Amino acid sequence: MGVPLKYIANRERIVRDSSGLALQERTVYINRVAKMMAGGRRFHFTALVVVGDGQGHVGAALGKASEVPEAIRKASNKARQFLIRVPLVDGTLPHPLRVKYGASQVLIKPAPPGTGLIAGGAMRPVLEVAGVKDAICKALGSSNPVNLVKATIYALSQVKEPEAVRALRAGVAAQEEG
Repeated sequence: MGVPLKYIANRERIVRDSSGLALQERTVYINRVAKMMAGGRRFHFTALVVVGDGQGHVGAALGKASEVPEAIRKASNKARQFLIRVPLVDGTLPHPLRVKYGASQVLIKPAPPGTGLIAGGAMRPVLEVAGVKDAICKALGSSNPVNLVKATIYALSQVKEPEAVRALRAGVAAQEEG
């Protein structure tokens, strides 16, 4: 289960072919799930994996299996199918974002070069593999790793192109003068 397409704000950013990208993967969270059967408990595992190239491409997915390595492999393969492109400016985002997914809410602000990535929980691996070097982030509400990762991916899918941000800022400045 990757991030559903209805939660990707800008569908033009979805990467259809990831074969030319040098993707790295990061396991964010592994959960053991127990199911009661007649003979006792039956254990299964879910793995939350994030993949990205560090150059503005990132994807995330959840894999489920009866063994941990198989769950990670499934999640990794699924995450490669749900890659999105994130427009970055000098290793940071062009504008601040505040996005809600489920009970989790993320706040991501651009930062000047040299600040570093100030993020915690499940947001950090998503932003690291996406290639964000300087940003200030805060997780508000629930800190559930699955919802936090999905909220972060959804936020990154809403990032506007740097030219569009400049045009909006120029338009606001022209309105204030006139």
